[in-house]
Amino acid sequence: MKQFSLTDLSNKSGEIVEAAHEGPVSITTQGRPKLVILTAEDYERLTAMADPRRAYSVENMPDPLRDMLVAGLDEIIRSDANEP
Repeated sequence: MKQFSLTDLSNKSGEIVEAAHEGPVSITTQGRPKLVILTAEDYERLTAMADPRRAYSVENMPDPLRDMLVAGLDEIIRSDANEP
């Protein structure tokens, strides 16, 4: 996930919007994540999926939720591989 500071939100809004079209963007304050910007489509997909209080096993997880989980895990693996 790309990260920008709260100051960047004012100074680089166009760049942040473009980055959000590629995936969620973290907005940080003093180096700590405070907000996440994502497309309306991604937000709708997240909120429309299911009751947020429900827990799923991998076997009975809805396909869209499983796809998002796998994509998130792939992103973590890629970011870990790029760290020195």
